[in-house]
Amino acid sequence: RSIIAKEPTSLEEELKEIRRSEFAMSDIFYFCRRGVESIVDDEVTKRFTAEELESWNLLTRSNYNVQHISTRLTVLWGLGVVIRYCFLLPLRLTLAITGVTLLVVFTTIIGFLPNGRMKNFLSEKVHLMCYRICVRALTAIITYHHSENKPKNGGICVANHTSPIDVIILASDGCYAMVGQIHGGLMGVIQRSMVKACPHIWFERSEVKDRHLVAKRLSDHVEDKSKLPILIFPEGTCINNTSVMMFKKGSFEIASTIYPVAIKYDPRFGDAFWNSSKFGMVNYLLHMMSSWAIVCSVWYLPPMNRQEGEDAVQFANRVKAAIARQGGLVDLLWDGGLKRSKVKETFKEEQQKLYSRILVGTHEDRSRS
Repeated sequence: RSIIAKEPTSLEEELKEIRRSEFAMSDIFYFCRRGVESIVDDEVTKRFTAEELESWNLLTRSNYNVQHISTRLTVLWGLGVVIRYCFLLPLRLTLAITGVTLLVVFTTIIGFLPNGRMKNFLSEKVHLMCYRICVRALTAIITYHHSENKPKNGGICVANHTSPIDVIILASDGCYAMVGQIHGGLMGVIQRSMVKACPHIWFERSEVKDRHLVAKRLSDHVEDKSKLPILIFPEGTCINNTSVMMFKKGSFEIASTIYPVAIKYDPRFGDAFWNSSKFGMVNYLLHMMSSWAIVCSVWYLPPMNRQEGEDAVQFANRVKAAIARQGGLVDLLWDGGLKRSKVKETFKEEQQKLYSRILVGTHEDRSRS
Protein backbone atom coordinates (compact mmCIF):
# COMPACT_ATOMS: atom_id res chain seq x y z
CA ARG A 1 0.00 0.00 0.00
CA SER A 2 2.84 2.38 0.84
CA ILE A 3 4.44 1.71 -2.54
CA ILE A 4 1.30 2.68 -4.47
CA ALA A 5 0.62 5.76 -2.36
CA LYS A 6 4.17 7.08 -2.74
CA GLU A 7 4.42 10.52 -4.32
CA PRO A 8 5.83 10.41 -7.87
CA THR A 9 9.42 11.61 -8.16
CA SER A 10 11.86 11.84 -11.04
CA LEU A 11 14.51 9.25 -11.84
CA GLU A 12 17.30 11.71 -11.05
CA GLU A 13 15.88 12.68 -7.64
CA GLU A 14 15.42 9.08 -6.51
CA LEU A 15 18.86 7.97 -7.65
CA LYS A 16 20.47 10.85 -5.79
CA GLU A 17 18.78 9.63 -2.61
CA ILE A 18 20.06 6.05 -2.87
CA ARG A 19 23.66 6.54 -4.05
CA ARG A 20 26.51 8.97 -3.74
CA SER A 21 29.06 7.56 -6.22
CA GLU A 22 29.22 7.41 -10.01
CA PHE A 23 27.71 3.94 -10.10
CA ALA A 24 26.39 1.69 -7.39
CA MET A 25 24.86 -1.77 -7.40
CA SER A 26 21.90 -0.28 -5.54
CA ASP A 27 20.85 1.34 -8.84
CA ILE A 28 19.79 -2.12 -10.01
CA PHE A 29 17.45 -2.49 -7.04
CA TYR A 30 15.91 0.88 -7.87
CA PHE A 31 14.91 -0.26 -11.37
CA CYS A 32 13.64 -3.59 -10.00
CA ARG A 33 11.48 -1.73 -7.48
CA ARG A 34 10.10 0.57 -10.16
CA GLY A 35 9.21 -2.45 -12.27
CA VAL A 36 7.34 -4.10 -9.38
CA GLU A 37 5.49 -0.83 -8.66
CA SER A 38 4.40 -0.63 -12.30
CA ILE A 39 3.04 -4.19 -12.15
CA VAL A 40 1.21 -3.63 -8.85
CA ASP A 41 -0.30 -0.30 -9.85
CA ASP A 42 -0.78 -0.92 -13.59
CA GLU A 43 -2.82 2.02 -14.88
CA VAL A 44 -2.79 0.88 -18.54
CA THR A 45 -3.80 -2.79 -18.85
CA LYS A 46 -6.86 -2.41 -16.60
CA ARG A 47 -8.25 0.15 -19.07
CA PHE A 48 -8.75 -2.64 -21.62
CA THR A 49 -11.09 -4.74 -19.44
CA ALA A 50 -14.63 -4.05 -18.26
CA GLU A 51 -14.98 -1.58 -15.40
CA GLU A 52 -15.52 -3.18 -11.99
CA LEU A 53 -18.95 -2.45 -10.48
CA GLU A 54 -19.50 -1.69 -6.80
CA SER A 55 -22.75 -3.67 -6.79
CA TRP A 56 -24.27 -6.48 -8.85
CA ASN A 57 -26.61 -5.26 -11.59
CA LEU A 58 -28.36 -8.64 -12.10
CA LEU A 59 -26.88 -8.98 -15.60
CA THR A 60 -24.34 -11.75 -15.10
CA ARG A 61 -22.88 -13.99 -12.45
CA SER A 62 -19.55 -12.20 -12.04
CA ASN A 63 -18.68 -14.08 -8.84
CA TYR A 64 -18.09 -17.63 -10.07
CA ASN A 65 -16.96 -18.89 -6.66
CA VAL A 66 -20.29 -18.07 -5.01
CA GLN A 67 -23.14 -18.95 -7.37
CA HIS A 68 -25.89 -18.77 -4.76
CA ILE A 69 -26.11 -15.51 -2.83
CA SER A 70 -29.73 -15.67 -1.71
CA THR A 71 -32.96 -17.22 -2.93
CA ARG A 72 -34.53 -13.80 -3.48
CA LEU A 73 -31.64 -12.60 -5.68
CA THR A 74 -31.63 -15.86 -7.62
CA VAL A 75 -35.34 -15.49 -8.38
CA LEU A 76 -34.87 -11.85 -9.43
CA TRP A 77 -31.92 -12.79 -11.64
CA GLY A 78 -33.91 -15.61 -13.29
CA LEU A 79 -36.87 -13.28 -13.86
CA GLY A 80 -34.49 -10.73 -15.39
CA VAL A 81 -33.09 -13.35 -17.78
CA VAL A 82 -36.61 -14.20 -18.98
CA ILE A 83 -37.52 -10.53 -19.50
CA ARG A 84 -34.24 -9.60 -21.22
CA TYR A 85 -33.92 -12.61 -23.54
CA CYS A 86 -37.54 -13.54 -24.22
CA PHE A 87 -39.07 -10.06 -24.51
CA LEU A 88 -36.50 -7.27 -24.86
CA LEU A 89 -33.99 -9.07 -27.11
CA PRO A 90 -36.46 -10.07 -29.89
CA LEU A 91 -37.98 -6.58 -29.87
CA ARG A 92 -34.55 -4.94 -30.04
CA LEU A 93 -33.35 -7.25 -32.82
CA THR A 94 -36.45 -6.33 -34.84
CA LEU A 95 -35.74 -2.61 -34.38
CA ALA A 96 -32.06 -3.05 -35.28
CA ILE A 97 -32.82 -4.98 -38.47
CA THR A 98 -35.46 -2.41 -39.40
CA GLY A 99 -33.08 0.51 -38.85
CA VAL A 100 -30.21 -1.01 -40.85
CA THR A 101 -32.52 -2.13 -43.69
CA LEU A 102 -34.12 1.31 -44.00
CA LEU A 103 -30.67 2.95 -43.95
CA VAL A 104 -29.40 0.79 -46.82
CA VAL A 105 -32.56 1.12 -48.92
CA PHE A 106 -33.16 4.85 -48.47
CA THR A 107 -29.52 5.95 -48.85
CA THR A 108 -29.25 3.86 -52.03
CA ILE A 109 -32.36 5.57 -53.45
CA ILE A 110 -31.14 9.04 -52.42
CA GLY A 111 -27.82 8.29 -54.13
CA PHE A 112 -29.56 8.46 -57.52
CA LEU A 113 -30.63 12.08 -56.92
CA PRO A 114 -28.49 14.89 -58.33
CA ASN A 115 -26.20 16.67 -55.87
CA GLY A 116 -27.87 19.67 -54.28
CA ARG A 117 -29.73 20.99 -51.28
CA MET A 118 -32.63 18.55 -51.66
CA LYS A 119 -30.31 15.54 -51.68
CA ASN A 120 -28.44 16.81 -48.61
CA PHE A 121 -31.70 17.52 -46.79
CA LEU A 122 -33.14 14.06 -47.47
CA SER A 123 -29.84 12.40 -46.60
CA GLU A 124 -29.68 14.09 -43.20
CA LYS A 125 -33.30 13.22 -42.39
CA VAL A 126 -32.83 9.58 -43.38
CA HIS A 127 -29.59 9.21 -41.43
CA LEU A 128 -31.14 10.76 -38.31
CA MET A 129 -34.25 8.59 -38.55
CA CYS A 130 -32.33 5.34 -39.01
CA TYR A 131 -29.76 6.08 -36.30
CA ARG A 132 -32.53 6.90 -33.86
CA ILE A 133 -34.24 3.59 -34.63
CA CYS A 134 -30.92 1.82 -33.94
CA VAL A 135 -30.59 3.75 -30.67
CA ARG A 136 -34.04 2.51 -29.66
CA ALA A 137 -32.81 -1.02 -30.41
CA LEU A 138 -30.33 -0.57 -27.56
CA THR A 139 -32.85 1.14 -25.29
CA ALA A 140 -30.31 3.94 -25.05
CA ILE A 141 -31.13 6.73 -22.61
CA ILE A 142 -28.95 9.65 -23.66
CA THR A 143 -28.62 13.07 -22.05
CA TYR A 144 -27.06 15.73 -24.27
CA HIS A 145 -25.48 18.77 -22.62
CA HIS A 146 -24.53 22.18 -24.11
CA SER A 147 -26.13 21.61 -27.51
CA GLU A 148 -25.11 25.13 -28.51
CA ASN A 149 -21.57 23.73 -28.97
CA LYS A 150 -22.62 21.03 -31.43
CA PRO A 151 -20.10 20.55 -34.30
CA LYS A 152 -20.68 22.67 -37.40
CA ASN A 153 -19.96 22.03 -41.06
CA GLY A 154 -16.32 22.25 -42.03
CA GLY A 155 -15.10 21.19 -38.58
CA ILE A 156 -13.79 18.01 -36.97
CA CYS A 157 -15.57 16.37 -34.05
CA VAL A 158 -13.31 14.33 -31.75
CA ALA A 159 -14.55 12.18 -28.87
CA ASN A 160 -13.32 9.55 -26.45
CA HIS A 161 -13.93 6.00 -27.66
CA THR A 162 -15.58 3.23 -25.65
CA SER A 163 -17.64 1.27 -28.12
CA PRO A 164 -18.72 1.04 -31.78
CA ILE A 165 -22.10 2.37 -30.64
CA ASP A 166 -20.42 5.72 -29.91
CA VAL A 167 -21.14 6.50 -33.55
CA ILE A 168 -24.92 6.08 -33.33
CA ILE A 169 -24.99 7.77 -29.91
CA LEU A 170 -23.60 10.95 -31.49
CA ALA A 171 -25.19 10.57 -34.94
CA SER A 172 -28.70 10.31 -33.46
CA ASP A 173 -28.36 13.95 -32.39
CA GLY A 174 -26.71 15.30 -35.54
CA CYS A 175 -25.27 14.16 -38.86
CA TYR A 176 -21.56 13.50 -39.36
CA ALA A 177 -19.25 12.40 -42.11
CA MET A 178 -17.69 9.11 -41.00
CA VAL A 179 -14.05 8.16 -41.50
CA GLY A 180 -12.93 4.56 -41.64
CA GLN A 181 -11.58 1.57 -43.49
CA ILE A 182 -13.62 -0.18 -46.18
CA HIS A 183 -14.97 -3.52 -44.97
CA GLY A 184 -16.53 -6.51 -46.65
CA GLY A 185 -19.76 -8.36 -45.88
CA LEU A 186 -22.75 -6.59 -44.35
CA MET A 187 -20.62 -3.68 -43.12
CA GLY A 188 -19.35 -3.15 -46.66
CA VAL A 189 -22.90 -3.06 -48.03
CA ILE A 190 -23.86 -0.43 -45.44
CA GLN A 191 -20.76 1.66 -46.20
CA ARG A 192 -21.31 1.61 -49.96
CA SER A 193 -24.95 2.64 -49.61
CA MET A 194 -24.17 5.42 -47.09
CA VAL A 195 -21.47 7.02 -49.23
CA LYS A 196 -23.94 7.35 -52.12
CA ALA A 197 -26.09 9.73 -50.09
CA CYS A 198 -23.45 11.47 -47.96
CA PRO A 199 -19.73 12.26 -48.50
CA HIS A 200 -18.28 9.82 -45.96
CA ILE A 201 -14.55 9.12 -46.18
CA TRP A 202 -13.72 5.44 -46.63
CA PHE A 203 -10.18 4.19 -47.21
CA GLU A 204 -8.88 1.01 -48.77
CA ARG A 205 -6.78 -1.18 -46.47
CA SER A 206 -3.61 -0.20 -48.38
CA GLU A 207 -4.41 3.52 -48.01
CA VAL A 208 -4.98 3.61 -44.24
CA LYS A 209 -1.25 3.65 -43.44
CA ASP A 210 -0.56 6.44 -45.95
CA ARG A 211 -0.70 9.41 -43.56
CA HIS A 212 -0.29 12.00 -46.31
CA LEU A 213 -3.19 10.60 -48.33
CA VAL A 214 -5.42 10.45 -45.25
CA ALA A 215 -4.50 14.03 -44.27
CA LYS A 216 -5.21 15.30 -47.79
CA ARG A 217 -8.64 13.63 -47.92
CA LEU A 218 -9.54 15.12 -44.55
CA SER A 219 -8.22 18.58 -45.50
CA ASP A 220 -10.20 18.59 -48.75
CA HIS A 221 -13.34 17.69 -46.82
CA VAL A 222 -13.09 20.37 -44.11
CA GLU A 223 -12.27 23.08 -46.67
CA ASP A 224 -15.75 22.64 -48.11
CA LYS A 225 -17.98 24.36 -45.55
CA SER A 226 -21.08 22.78 -47.08
CA LYS A 227 -19.98 19.29 -46.00
CA LEU A 228 -20.85 17.70 -42.69
CA PRO A 229 -18.37 17.76 -39.80
CA ILE A 230 -16.03 14.77 -39.64
CA LEU A 231 -16.39 12.40 -36.69
CA ILE A 232 -13.08 10.95 -35.44
CA PHE A 233 -12.04 8.92 -32.40
CA PRO A 234 -8.34 9.83 -32.03
CA GLU A 235 -7.58 7.11 -29.46
CA GLY A 236 -7.82 4.54 -32.24
CA THR A 237 -9.18 1.81 -29.96
CA CYS A 238 -11.91 1.23 -27.38
CA ILE A 239 -11.11 2.14 -23.76
CA ASN A 240 -13.34 1.06 -20.83
CA ASN A 241 -14.72 4.56 -20.20
CA THR A 242 -12.70 5.16 -17.05
CA SER A 243 -9.96 7.12 -18.80
CA VAL A 244 -8.85 8.85 -21.99
CA MET A 245 -5.64 7.62 -23.57
CA MET A 246 -3.25 9.23 -26.04
CA PHE A 247 -4.85 10.98 -29.02
CA LYS A 248 -3.21 10.33 -32.39
CA LYS A 249 -1.98 13.64 -33.77
CA GLY A 250 -3.14 13.17 -37.38
CA SER A 251 -6.51 14.90 -37.10
CA PHE A 252 -4.93 17.79 -35.16
CA GLU A 253 -2.43 18.60 -37.91
CA ILE A 254 -5.22 19.85 -40.15
CA ALA A 255 -5.97 23.56 -40.00
CA SER A 256 -9.55 23.23 -38.83
CA THR A 257 -11.72 23.92 -35.79
CA ILE A 258 -11.91 20.99 -33.38
CA TYR A 259 -15.19 20.28 -31.61
CA PRO A 260 -14.46 18.10 -28.54
CA VAL A 261 -17.15 15.76 -27.23
CA ALA A 262 -17.06 13.82 -23.97
CA ILE A 263 -19.06 10.58 -23.67
CA LYS A 264 -19.62 8.94 -20.28
CA TYR A 265 -21.60 5.69 -19.88
CA ASP A 266 -23.29 4.47 -16.73
CA PRO A 267 -22.24 0.78 -16.42
CA ARG A 268 -24.88 -0.03 -13.80
CA PHE A 269 -27.53 -0.70 -16.45
CA GLY A 270 -25.27 -2.17 -19.14
CA ASP A 271 -21.55 -1.99 -19.87
CA ALA A 272 -21.01 -0.40 -23.30
CA PHE A 273 -17.28 -1.17 -23.43
CA TRP A 274 -16.24 -3.45 -26.31
CA ASN A 275 -13.38 -5.77 -25.39
CA SER A 276 -12.53 -6.70 -28.99
CA SER A 277 -9.88 -9.21 -27.89
CA LYS A 278 -12.54 -11.19 -26.02
CA PHE A 279 -15.80 -10.68 -27.95
CA GLY A 280 -16.60 -10.52 -31.65
CA MET A 281 -18.90 -7.83 -33.01
CA VAL A 282 -22.01 -10.05 -33.17
CA ASN A 283 -21.44 -11.40 -29.65
CA TYR A 284 -20.87 -7.87 -28.36
CA LEU A 285 -24.07 -6.51 -29.94
CA LEU A 286 -26.05 -9.38 -28.42
CA HIS A 287 -24.61 -8.43 -25.03
CA MET A 288 -25.75 -4.85 -25.60
CA MET A 289 -29.23 -5.83 -26.71
CA SER A 290 -29.68 -8.18 -23.76
CA SER A 291 -28.68 -5.54 -21.20
CA TRP A 292 -31.23 -3.56 -19.24
CA ALA A 293 -30.39 -0.30 -21.03
CA ILE A 294 -27.50 1.82 -22.28
CA VAL A 295 -27.40 5.01 -20.22
CA CYS A 296 -24.94 7.75 -21.08
CA SER A 297 -24.27 11.47 -21.01
CA VAL A 298 -22.81 13.47 -23.88
CA TRP A 299 -21.17 16.87 -23.40
CA TYR A 300 -20.51 19.17 -26.36
CA LEU A 301 -17.50 21.26 -25.39
CA PRO A 302 -16.71 24.73 -26.80
CA PRO A 303 -14.79 24.61 -30.12
CA MET A 304 -11.00 24.71 -29.85
CA ASN A 305 -8.37 25.95 -32.29
CA ARG A 306 -4.65 25.40 -32.47
CA GLN A 307 -2.80 28.21 -30.71
CA GLU A 308 0.19 30.07 -32.06
CA GLY A 309 3.40 28.12 -31.47
CA GLU A 310 1.48 24.98 -30.50
CA ASP A 311 2.29 21.77 -32.37
CA ALA A 312 -0.18 19.00 -33.19
CA VAL A 313 0.82 16.84 -30.19
CA GLN A 314 0.37 19.69 -27.70
CA PHE A 315 -2.98 20.59 -29.26
CA ALA A 316 -4.13 16.97 -29.08
CA ASN A 317 -3.15 16.75 -25.41
CA ARG A 318 -4.99 19.98 -24.61
CA VAL A 319 -8.18 18.70 -26.26
CA LYS A 320 -7.82 15.33 -24.53
CA ALA A 321 -7.41 17.00 -21.15
CA ALA A 322 -10.60 19.02 -21.71
CA ILE A 323 -12.58 15.87 -22.61
CA ALA A 324 -11.22 13.96 -19.60
CA ARG A 325 -12.02 16.84 -17.24
CA GLN A 326 -15.61 17.20 -18.46
CA GLY A 327 -16.35 13.47 -18.52
CA GLY A 328 -14.76 12.76 -15.14
CA LEU A 329 -12.20 10.46 -16.79
CA VAL A 330 -8.54 9.83 -15.98
CA ASP A 331 -6.18 11.59 -18.41
CA LEU A 332 -3.45 9.14 -19.44
CA LEU A 333 -0.47 9.74 -21.72
CA TRP A 334 -0.16 6.08 -22.73
CA ASP A 335 -0.95 4.92 -26.26
CA GLY A 336 -4.09 2.82 -26.61
CA GLY A 337 -2.15 0.74 -29.13
CA LEU A 338 -0.62 -1.07 -26.13
CA LYS A 339 -3.87 -3.04 -26.13
CA ARG A 340 -2.48 -5.19 -28.94
CA SER A 341 1.25 -4.43 -29.05
CA LYS A 342 4.25 -4.30 -26.76
CA VAL A 343 5.79 -1.14 -25.37
CA LYS A 344 7.83 0.65 -28.02
CA GLU A 345 11.59 0.42 -27.77
CA THR A 346 11.75 4.22 -27.75
CA PHE A 347 10.16 4.28 -24.27
CA LYS A 348 12.90 1.99 -22.97
CA GLU A 349 15.58 4.00 -24.72
CA GLU A 350 14.34 7.22 -23.11
CA GLN A 351 14.92 5.75 -19.63
CA GLN A 352 18.33 4.44 -20.66
CA LYS A 353 19.34 7.83 -22.07
CA LEU A 354 18.12 9.59 -18.93
CA TYR A 355 20.15 7.25 -16.71
CA SER A 356 23.24 7.70 -18.88
CA ARG A 357 22.90 11.50 -18.68
CA ILE A 358 22.78 11.23 -14.90
CA LEU A 359 25.98 9.16 -14.89
CA VAL A 360 27.74 11.53 -17.31
CA GLY A 361 26.60 14.53 -15.29
CA THR A 362 27.89 12.98 -12.07
CA HIS A 363 31.24 12.20 -13.69
CA GLU A 364 31.59 15.81 -14.98
CA ASP A 365 30.72 17.19 -11.55
CA ARG A 366 33.39 15.04 -9.93
CA SER A 367 35.94 16.08 -12.58
CA ARG A 368 35.32 19.78 -11.90
CA SER A 369 35.69 19.30 -8.16
